[in-house]
Amino acid sequence: MAEKLEDLNLPLTVVTRIVKEALPDGVSISKEARTGLAKAASVFVLYVTSAATNIVKNNKRKALTGQDVLEAMSDIEFDRFVDSLRDALELYKQAVSAKKLASGKKKDEGEDVEMVEDE
Repeated sequence: MAEKLEDLNLPLTVVTRIVKEALPDGVSISKEARTGLAKAASVFVLYVTSAATNIVKNNKRKALTGQDVLEAMSDIEFDRFVDSLRDALELYKQAVSAKKLASGKKKDEGEDVEMVEDE
């Protein structure tokens, strides 16, 4: 677990990048506002994690899954985000699967190489 409360905050650079992508061109955000958003986002993540952890405990499991997060979002009445989060989770799973498949092919191709010595 985190040693200090500040350790639980999301990195300000990550929050800044997300905010800049969400804002229209020509609109900037103050450092104070970025810091506030980072803290609010951290609190939200902890809140969702807590709700998802309760689901895991109620189901007598030890591992928290993406499905638990989706269920927690519904439980804390953020239903309107569940469909887009489900889609994002599916895209993530596909990307991870494709990456594993590509990695496996590279290993297989490396094994098929035959060394030939010159005489």
